[in-house]
Amino acid sequence: MLRIAIQAKGRLNEESVELLSDAGISIESSKRKLLARSEDFPVEILYLRDDDIPQAVSMGVADVGIVGYNEVAEKEFDVEIAHKLGFGKCRISLAIPKAEEYTGVAYFNGKRVATSYPVVLSRFFKEQKIEAEIHEIAGSVEIAPSVGMADAIFDIVSSGGTLVTNGLKEVEKVLFSEAVLIRHKGLAEEKQQILSQLMFRIEAVERSRGLKYMLLNLPDEKLPEAIAILPGMKSPTVLPLAQKGWSSMHVVVNEREMWSKIEQLKAIGAEDILVLSLEKMIL
Repeated sequence: MLRIAIQAKGRLNEESVELLSDAGISIESSKRKLLARSEDFPVEILYLRDDDIPQAVSMGVADVGIVGYNEVAEKEFDVEIAHKLGFGKCRISLAIPKAEEYTGVAYFNGKRVATSYPVVLSRFFKEQKIEAEIHEIAGSVEIAPSVGMADAIFDIVSSGGTLVTNGLKEVEKVLFSEAVLIRHKGLAEEKQQILSQLMFRIEAVERSRGLKYMLLNLPDEKLPEAIAILPGMKSPTVLPLAQKGWSSMHVVVNEREMWSKIEQLKAIGAEDILVLSLEKMIL
């Protein structure tokens, strides 16, 4: 049995549960439980605060965890990043009052900076040879300048809307973060095998993102042109139709290119084009 720690609530909770569900791992939906077990895969889910997940994994309380890289960088526990998951993207940035003139990172010399990430900020200031006062605040960091607690802040930024609302502007992007799968370094062989199976499923889900399955009919003499337009992963699947001189072509296509490819295919005589969602891709 592999124990996975995920965030108890919030956006990363929802996206982590969705990823596991897409990987064929169903979890009891109960917000009162600290621990829940999957009935269709040998894992159990441990619900924790996001900032507790790196410690839990480093201690072996959880075997693996899904958490923002920002928390891994801040807590500095001895864990291994097994996989970058691509969701929950954000950055941790320095921001100052919008009326202030910013001339470069030297601006922060002698300033008071409020943050929930003192370790990451201390490391950055040390690298930049900046002498500043760092004040750790647990929450509502963005209000610190307006109430006189700090001259600037160092906080998570997604869209930047919260900064604007509080009269701040982003001036230095210090750390880029996304959800990562972290693992305990001393996993037993049995648990490592389960993790390998989990990774196989997750990667199959990831490969299918942004892809569509396309089916179309076209005259046989147009097949070389169609294959040039849609070469496929190895090559398209081509099947003869009951109507003589026609074939059906099946291929995986990137969603970003889908409409331009359809226009090119229509121009050479393709008909009855179907585009289907692609749930998993197993290589």
